[in-house]
Amino acid sequence: MFDFVERHKRIIQILLAMIALTFMTWGIESYTRFRGGADTLATVNEGRISEREFTEELRRQQDRLRQLFGRNFDASAMDTPETRNLLLDQMISQRLVATEAMRSHLAVGDDALRETILSIPAFQAGGQFSKDHYEAVLRAQGQTPAGFEAGLRYDLAVGQLSRAIGETAIQPRAVAERLAALENQRREVQETLVPAAQFAAQVKLDDAALKAYYDANQPEFRLPERIRAEYVVLSAEQLAASEPPTEDEIKLAYEARASKFRVEEQRRASHILVQAGADAKPADKEAAKARAAELAAEARKSPSKFADLAKRNSQDPGSAEKGGDLGFFGRGMMVKAFEDAVFAGKDGDILGPVESEFGFHVIRITGVQAPKARPLDEVRKELVTELSRAKAQKKFADSAEGFGNLVYEQADSLKPVAEKYGLKVQASDWIARTPGPEAGVLGNAKLLAALFSSDALSNKRNTDAVEVAPNTLVSARVLEHQPSTVRPFDAAKSDIEAKLRAREASALAQKDGEAKLAELAKGGDAGLKWTAARAVSRRAPEKLPADALARVLAVDSAKLPAHVGVPRPDGYALYRVTRVLPLEARTDDEKKADLAGAERAAGAEQYNAYVQALRARAKIEVDKAKLEKKGQ
Repeated sequence: MFDFVERHKRIIQILLAMIALTFMTWGIESYTRFRGGADTLATVNEGRISEREFTEELRRQQDRLRQLFGRNFDASAMDTPETRNLLLDQMISQRLVATEAMRSHLAVGDDALRETILSIPAFQAGGQFSKDHYEAVLRAQGQTPAGFEAGLRYDLAVGQLSRAIGETAIQPRAVAERLAALENQRREVQETLVPAAQFAAQVKLDDAALKAYYDANQPEFRLPERIRAEYVVLSAEQLAASEPPTEDEIKLAYEARASKFRVEEQRRASHILVQAGADAKPADKEAAKARAAELAAEARKSPSKFADLAKRNSQDPGSAEKGGDLGFFGRGMMVKAFEDAVFAGKDGDILGPVESEFGFHVIRITGVQAPKARPLDEVRKELVTELSRAKAQKKFADSAEGFGNLVYEQADSLKPVAEKYGLKVQASDWIARTPGPEAGVLGNAKLLAALFSSDALSNKRNTDAVEVAPNTLVSARVLEHQPSTVRPFDAAKSDIEAKLRAREASALAQKDGEAKLAELAKGGDAGLKWTAARAVSRRAPEKLPADALARVLAVDSAKLPAHVGVPRPDGYALYRVTRVLPLEARTDDEKKADLAGAERAAGAEQYNAYVQALRARAKIEVDKAKLEKKGQ
């Protein structure tokens, strides 16, 4: 936990910075609130950023990082003073740009809004926009279509301003080419490490030093406010499993869907194509037809050699290599003239020439499958799934209102609702306001807000039924509550000792490494063993850390070989830069990509300058005490 943010600091900063150019997130309607309040975290001119907005945005960023790092991500490790300040700084910049967009009267029409919503994958089912899915997703996020659409329209308008500023930047070709040369410059480098671990035994720590660190860094040891809760889940999926369809229901459904399970006649054929398109001259058509007639006659003489004849003569590249085989197909899958001929013949017939829009075909029918119905056993699983889902959705719809009423009316216990609907009362582990994946269904923002409300904490009452996912309702109640506290010194002592020992050992490694670096500068070898040389560049760092890469590329190319050193948590890394390698030739496409990249960089720089100008003119106030408290 101590080193997660340090190890991934750059990635976290980049991901947080990404939100400066886009506002396609849930809860955007809060950008338009300009009232003051007790929960104000920052004021930006006449507007405000509330603690709730900040908490929601922090949770969204944590969710994105959790998707990136998976189970290795610790949400609490990201909630540090550095990341909180960085996030609030980005939100302030967003607010300033949004205000300018409003002043510029930027607007987005209904057609553009509709196209954007239709293209969002989260609102699609089977690759197509689904109104039911759209409304269900918004309900799960605690939003209404009207609120979401207003926020999205607003965001698109803000995006217009952001793009307009960035796209006005022009990067001269000479500058772009110079930047590309620097980006692609490769240097040959070797490395070695003075490991910190070898100095650990030399570090001497006493209780006084540990206690001094503890006293000076209290926020580091603050445990967040957390709860344990019990909860019940009412879901269509659960209901489907509890009441499977009966055998009679399955049979009735099978009979009602008889046409759906009928497989129409299928035929298999091979062909030889002599091309003659619709725009072919009459003479060319006649020649193609004559050639097809010759091939048909040859095929009838030796039907067993049809495949070989197709490989040598067919002008259909897709089937020629397979001896002309087209596999089984039903009606409506081939061009009409071809299909009519195949379905009019018998197995083994050789037909043709048959004219189509592609030319003339010689056809051999190689298989006939009579129409048939798929047996019940073959489609049973499909029917059970369909019937279970339908029954469960109906039962869920019938039960949802009663579930919500009962958890409200008998708010002191979840047992009555569990008994009525056959549900299991489950208990959670400890959960913070910004939980990790272990929170499961209780990680829903609306449900968490209800659980951490004063009524739920003080009176231990049931929360309202919250739709945490489509067709899934949850009600919960607090079992135990622990306010934010500081870990006792004795509990944190071993962690402090490990951290300080590692830090002091790294400092000793750096001191030793810098001495070796000085010896190398005088022409000595410092007794070091170097890795094999490898080429690195800005575009291909080859796992070289960013700070090390910057030092390596900053070395004066006229004074090689040269050496640089970079402190690392595990010691002190030394790098030997031996030579600058020739630039590799760039293709025209790569050169175009270089120019586009340079223009994007210029656009980003111009946009950042614009934001900084807005900040310089703005009146910005941050409640630092509240910001610090948010991390406790």
